[in-house]
Amino acid sequence: MRATAAVLLVLCLLTISHAWDCQEVLNINNLMQIDAGLGQVVATDTSQIPYYLVADKWIRLPGSLKHITVGPAGIWGVNKEDSIYKYVAGNWVQAAGLLKQVDAGGNQFIVGANMDDTPFCLTSSATVGYKGPGSPIPWTGLPGAVKYYSCGPFGCWAVNKNDDIFLMILNQDCQNKGWNLIGGKLSMIEVATDGSVFGVNSLGDVYTRDGITASKPEGTGWTNIPMCMHMGHVTYDLGRLWVISKTGVTMVCTR
Repeated sequence: MRATAAVLLVLCLLTISHAWDCQEVLNINNLMQIDAGLGQVVATDTSQIPYYLVADKWIRLPGSLKHITVGPAGIWGVNKEDSIYKYVAGNWVQAAGLLKQVDAGGNQFIVGANMDDTPFCLTSSATVGYKGPGSPIPWTGLPGAVKYYSCGPFGCWAVNKNDDIFLMILNQDCQNKGWNLIGGKLSMIEVATDGSVFGVNSLGDVYTRDGITASKPEGTGWTNIPMCMHMGHVTYDLGRLWVISKTGVTMVCTR
């Protein structure tokens, strides 16, 4: 069975569009979620074990997390009880509040969504300065309802329970002017350190947003990135597109 699966995967990779060269990540199995930013890559597997990528080796981090993120705001994560943690000096320190998903890609601020799909933001001063219990952690509630939320240098993107897509311009103090609806449907979305936006729809199709600039943060349209499997999660950084299939196969793609 393993030999058959390997042959099918090779055939699958050969069918991917020549615009992207995808290779299976062989030294990690059963990843559930992955996040890349500032040259770093972190991930969690189906057993909720967190990992940090060093060269081509996945180093197990302490603790148990269902979602982990890395970016200008540092390394943060949430566990199965929705408790929030920041990685400080080799250990996780808990932060007050409850979130089901968190993102560190903003300009040193973090955002996330709770179990009721309420979005939250933590200012850059509180994010960077958080060292553990006793440090202030003034979460700012934001308007709307989103299930997945990610930020980059030009704005924050999110999707709701209906897979509608939204963009919010958010500053370091969590000030904003609300959400703008963007055409299309995605079930999850990620913003890269360079402002690139990638997402996956409910069918497992991968898309990227075209034409994003500082002056046009909403971009111009969506382009499908052909994949030979149904994908469930995607992230991008420094020219590498990391994708996890719905069956747990992890691939890294370059152009």
